[in-house]
Amino acid sequence: MAETGTDISRASQLLHAGALVAIPTETVYGLAANAFNAEAVARVFEVKKRPGFDPLIVHLADAEHLKEIAEPIPDAFYRLYEKLSPGPITYILPKHPKVPDLVTAGNATVGVRFPRHPLTRDLLLHAKLALAAPSANPFGYISPTSAQHVEDQLGDHIPYILDGGPCSVGLESTIIDLSKKEPAILRLGGMALSEIEETLGAPIQKVQVSSSKPQAPGMLSAHYAPRTPLLFGHMERHLKVAKGKKIGIISFCKRVGSAPEAQQHVLSPSGDLREAAAKLFASMRLLDQSGVELILAEKFPEEGLGKAINDRLQRAAFREE
Repeated sequence: MAETGTDISRASQLLHAGALVAIPTETVYGLAANAFNAEAVARVFEVKKRPGFDPLIVHLADAEHLKEIAEPIPDAFYRLYEKLSPGPITYILPKHPKVPDLVTAGNATVGVRFPRHPLTRDLLLHAKLALAAPSANPFGYISPTSAQHVEDQLGDHIPYILDGGPCSVGLESTIIDLSKKEPAILRLGGMALSEIEETLGAPIQKVQVSSSKPQAPGMLSAHYAPRTPLLFGHMERHLKVAKGKKIGIISFCKRVGSAPEAQQHVLSPSGDLREAAAKLFASMRLLDQSGVELILAEKFPEEGLGKAINDRLQRAAFREE
């Protein structure tokens, strides 16, 4: 089993030696490797059983460390960085030739993020490394929002989990593509679209997901999924379909249907979308482990982080025909 603790020096030593370390961020826990060590990055794909066509995000302490990761850097990046980073936003930028192609899945662009979690920021400054880090879970499964989630899923495969407590945001970062003339959102996430548009002073487009060769993580149609079948939206219809089955329910601010209290996860009784986002993945995980036959999730308000919550639930519910 993995050792769990808060020893930054220990984590740094392991990363420099080519080992993998689970790290906390404000969004979810990541499975980190030295981004310039291709063998270590390959190990990330191996441990997660992640397909090689799905790129990774590079985590940095600050923009001063960006020059060996991306070039050229557009002006829009600095406008967003100064106001929104560190935080739950990932920038797609033209890739520097030094970045291993395995990190970017062969794309000419690279995803870069500056995490806000103080423990991981201290690690990045101490280690003086760029860390390639997808979520620390088996590929396609629910993202981990605590050290225990990582231990449960990957503890037999990695030496160390840096324990930073529960994630405060609980949804992966919003991804914005700045590699072309017009900025575009590739993934909704922990940074509200309105904050980005306000910073840029203009609305930006939303790009549809890609299921073949994504430019950024989290763009696959089916992702973030529990093992238990999940039905999303159309709650009244789904309740009829589920009649007679043992069901679990995920709802926004009030109970839905007649499932027992232990199988009802009301994410924010006060109606706070930030609270709901922070609890989403943990609730999906608990219901997936509870023995229910079916998980029903209602549609959340299409505003602020509600858009990102609906995006995750839609992908979790996706099933190939």
